[in-house]
Amino acid sequence: MTSERTHTLITGGAGFIGSNVAHSLLRDGERVTVADNFSRAGVRQNAQWLKRTHGDRVRIVDVDVRDAEKVRLLVAGSRQVFHFAAQVAVTTSLEDPAADLQTNVIGTFNVLEAARAMRTPPPILFTSTNKVYGGMGEVRVDLAEGAYRYADGRRGVGEDAPLDFHSPYGCSKGAADQYVHDYARIFGLPTVVFRMSCIYGTRQFGTEDQGWVAHFARALFGSEPITIYGDGCQVRDILWIDDLVGAMRAAMDRIGSVSGQVFNMGGGAENAVSVRTVIDRLRDITGADVPVAQAGWRPGDQRIYVSDTAKAERMLGWKPRTSWRAGLEKLVEWLHEADLATPVAAREPTSGGGAHALAEAAR
Repeated sequence: MTSERTHTLITGGAGFIGSNVAHSLLRDGERVTVADNFSRAGVRQNAQWLKRTHGDRVRIVDVDVRDAEKVRLLVAGSRQVFHFAAQVAVTTSLEDPAADLQTNVIGTFNVLEAARAMRTPPPILFTSTNKVYGGMGEVRVDLAEGAYRYADGRRGVGEDAPLDFHSPYGCSKGAADQYVHDYARIFGLPTVVFRMSCIYGTRQFGTEDQGWVAHFARALFGSEPITIYGDGCQVRDILWIDDLVGAMRAAMDRIGSVSGQVFNMGGGAENAVSVRTVIDRLRDITGADVPVAQAGWRPGDQRIYVSDTAKAERMLGWKPRTSWRAGLEKLVEWLHEADLATPVAAREPTSGGGAHALAEAAR
């Protein structure tokens, strides 16, 4: 592992978000190290795609962020770090909270400590989640025209909303979020935190615990039944992946002025849409239809979550460019191009064979 600080390190770099960030940087002539433990469906395909597309300018390494020494060597050679490696599913965190903690908290701690040990620490961008705000049961909502709305008319949730971690996943990501934030304050590390809503787009394979939008699209293609937890009127502000990448690169470019900041990152009020509306739109685009069943609400599920992106717009000079309608069309087009317009169960036998609306659907 080279000691020259000439490359960008992306932990979890073969995942959905990581591979898109890597592609953007590599396309602009940068050198990138993609570090991943390759434990999730689709990541090896993403790594192979990056290598085919960009050749020797991308380095792929098999590393688990729980390995402090390997993390130290990688961070020491990096000019900037995008820290995406994580256990990302609420369901998995309930089954194995210890592994969830080790990956999300200790893994993040290892990245931070590796940077702190350096004379000039590299900037670190960390992806957190809107789950740090909990179920937000104290926020009054109304149900109108098949979708929940904030009763007080707010455009969304700001970064000053009270933290209220729900589920082992929420606790582990919330703890890591606070570590990253506090290392900027206490140790002067140049860090920034993105608390993300529902991100969707290319290189997202739509397995059951990763990306409900893509999962629903693949269920329609494969004639698989869809199960919605709750009533389907819950609202999320979905954000197209290219818009997220633009915001992340803007944050790194402005790290001198945004270090220590937290940004709520999503599609905002303009891209706030109900689960059932997404399904209906995907039906229209694909021309397919499947039965939609309904299951009970789960603990911590938010009736509505919309990011107030005003701070990101002001400090990063950023706004989402892709409407949710156009984004869904792009997603379906990519699924066809990637030969993923086939049954989900046929490709990921552990996914359960049906499509489910999950509480955590950002990554």
